[in-house]
Amino acid sequence: MDTVLLSRIQFASTTIFHYFFVPVSIGLALIIAIMETMYVRKGNEEYKRMAQFWGKLFLINFAVGVVTGILQEFQFGMNWSDYSRFVGDVFGAPLAIEALLAFFLESTFIGIWIFGWDKVSKRIHLLSIWLVAFGTMLSAFWILLANSFMQHPVGFQISNGRAEMNDIFALITNGQLLVEFPHTVLAAYATGAFLVTGISAYKLLKKQDVAFFRKSFEIAAIVGVISSFGVAVAGHAQAQYLVETQPMKMAASEALWGESGDPAPWTVFANIDVKNQTNSKEVQVPYLLSFLSYSKFSGDVKGMLELQKEYEAAYGPGDYIPPVKTTFWSFRIMVAAGTLMMLFGVYAIYLMWRKKMDKPNTWFMRFMFWGLLLPPIANTAGWIMTEIGRQPWTVFGLMTTEDSVSPNITSGQVLFSVISFTAIYAILGAVLVGLFVKVIKKGPYAMDNEHGESHDPYNKEG
Repeated sequence: MDTVLLSRIQFASTTIFHYFFVPVSIGLALIIAIMETMYVRKGNEEYKRMAQFWGKLFLINFAVGVVTGILQEFQFGMNWSDYSRFVGDVFGAPLAIEALLAFFLESTFIGIWIFGWDKVSKRIHLLSIWLVAFGTMLSAFWILLANSFMQHPVGFQISNGRAEMNDIFALITNGQLLVEFPHTVLAAYATGAFLVTGISAYKLLKKQDVAFFRKSFEIAAIVGVISSFGVAVAGHAQAQYLVETQPMKMAASEALWGESGDPAPWTVFANIDVKNQTNSKEVQVPYLLSFLSYSKFSGDVKGMLELQKEYEAAYGPGDYIPPVKTTFWSFRIMVAAGTLMMLFGVYAIYLMWRKKMDKPNTWFMRFMFWGLLLPPIANTAGWIMTEIGRQPWTVFGLMTTEDSVSPNITSGQVLFSVISFTAIYAILGAVLVGLFVKVIKKGPYAMDNEHGESHDPYNKEG
């Protein structure tokens, strides 16, 4: 394997692993803030206990996420130095602002939240967790601003062979950012919500601390169903934006070689023959691709072969068709996982509305437990589609991935770091799972039990 491929594998593996933790932090911070708000407003100590219990998982996840995120920026200098030289004046600014503004905001108020329960007023303490939640969202904003530049470069000029920022406002109002940010943040809220409902479902199945986890389940289910539907709406807007700015990615996500026809059908399944650039055994939904692309049931979508000719005319000779199978199936995995999330969320709300949470269906709770895996699957598949579908570009229309890699590193060096980092990440993952299991097994009343106090005063079954 050559240096470019190994560097891509390393960046993909570290990014995917790191992104397991980022949405959990964003989502849990919001849910904890909601729980503590209910404590301050109602004075019910049980909501305080809920914020503290889920806060332990948040802090474990946040710590591991910080460690895994450190390598992300180092890779730009180690493996992708030519890329860094070319776009550093644009790309570096949002990353620096994220670290100096958003991350320090999170870190400062996390400290107040951890140690300030009995040292500051309830309202100040509540403000601290809301500022943590805001900080996680702000951090996502600046990171996505940098990524949006790679997808749709704006606000720059080429000077001495390098991209230099000349309009920060254009970067902040980048159309790609305006559709990518809500889609990503809402997905993060759904990730935190389904983690809480999944763990709560497990505890309810075990009939442990029933009242506590029933209430946690209900709060998270409301957040989960709202954010899941919000993800779908934001994703629809993002798909329409792709038709305008990255039509090749949209065509690849549909395995669309020629014209789609008018109206354009959406392909559910296809046997893709990349070598002969054809599909067989297609299962399609009439009109749906036109609706996804234009919000109306008419209109055709350009295929990859036509776009290849247009790109050659604009950018010169080359292969501008991304890995079609990966782009096609990652998109469908994301859609399938997101659809299941919406269905699970709606049924959970139905149970709450009919006041059937006292004795929920065992099969549904088992689904909800395993449902905590759905958001990470959807998140990972979505980002794979986003990044793979942009190939062969690192910065769309400006710089290819092949031209971005560091010139003086060897494949052996990169392979060694891939193996080393993968091993370290595996250890970190095992540590996180172990700590999560330990906290969950102890439950929310572990401190009370150690002092001989009552166990779950709100639980008639406990």
